[in-house]
Amino acid sequence: MVFVSVNAVLFVVFFVWPAVIGLGYSFTDYNGVVDPKFIGLANYFELFADDTFYAALGRTFLYAIVAVPLGFVLALSMALMLTSPAAKGRSVARIVFFVPWLISPIVTGVIWRWMFGENFGLANFVIESLGGKAVPWQSNADLSLLVVVFATAWAGAAFNMLLFVAAIRNVPQSYYEAASLDGAGAWHQFRYITLPSIAPTSFIVILLSSLGAFKEFATVQALNGGGPGTDNNLLVQYIYTNGFQNAHIGYASAASMVLMLILMAIALIQLAVNRRTESRR
Repeated sequence: MVFVSVNAVLFVVFFVWPAVIGLGYSFTDYNGVVDPKFIGLANYFELFADDTFYAALGRTFLYAIVAVPLGFVLALSMALMLTSPAAKGRSVARIVFFVPWLISPIVTGVIWRWMFGENFGLANFVIESLGGKAVPWQSNADLSLLVVVFATAWAGAAFNMLLFVAAIRNVPQSYYEAASLDGAGAWHQFRYITLPSIAPTSFIVILLSSLGAFKEFATVQALNGGGPGTDNNLLVQYIYTNGFQNAHIGYASAASMVLMLILMAIALIQLAVNRRTESRR
């Protein structure tokens, strides 16, 4: 009972109370200096009339659509390698795979900026050494977003890998033995035994990855600052720019409330899909 009470207090202090404060600020012109003045829904009207907001929202959706499946496949592939009886050097591989998750998101962004810098990056150095032309990794918006996708997928795959490893190891070995006796190959065993058995874990991975994608900030900020220009500004960067750089805290709070509703909608949709899928089994 005490443990539950402590968790409830922490939830209220670090989630509910900040959300209530943010909701209150979203109806004001608060700039962090003078006392806030109530302005009703003006911030929301301004937000939904801002093309920059829609650009950031669209870029965030695009980033999530690409990054979540890539991270899922990467994490599952790593987990399959670590749980395969035929794999060698699994202890070393486990450490190598897990290292990116231990690195700060800021450091991850800096590392990938060094690798894909246009004038000093390792990737362009190799390309030019082979006689090719330097690739505009930073000045091309699509390539810049692609680098962000790979950087965040690389950094976040380790945690999801651990979830998959635990789920795969919980699949009864007798299932695979029976399938082998029936002549099922590795692909059929993976498709009809492994994937269905780890479906609950897959749901958790997709849910957490989707929510994380919409909250991504640190790696993007360190890697390219949302560049070139503001072409790759994700929604959290849009909120950060308006709230901390432009001191429009009330306006940024309104954008934060919209982001919270989007995150809640994503979670509810995925929960509904998962329940429907479970009921059909």
